[in-house]
Amino acid sequence: MGSLDKESFEEFLDSLKQAGVVISNECDLRERLAEVQRWRFAFATLASYGSRIGIRFEGRSVGVNEAEIHRAFAQFQLPESLETAFAAGLKAGY
Repeated sequence: MGSLDKESFEEFLDSLKQAGVVISNECDLRERLAEVQRWRFAFATLASYGSRIGIRFEGRSVGVNEAEIHRAFAQFQLPESLETAFAAGLKAGY
């Protein structure tokens, strides 16, 4: 994962939002990701279990752009398995 800088999680979250993902409790999510060195691991954990602390990911009423979500996950080097689980969660409503 190497040389990607700390700001990249900000860009990643912005990419998800541009793809139609609504993030509940976004400020808390951003704070938590800013505090850790391995934001990808923290994001994976919060995407799976964040609802317990109010962090949720949902599709906008007009829908999400799955191609844009895929592009964001690929650009920021997140595992395909996480992308698959994230997309399934959006459809089910995290």
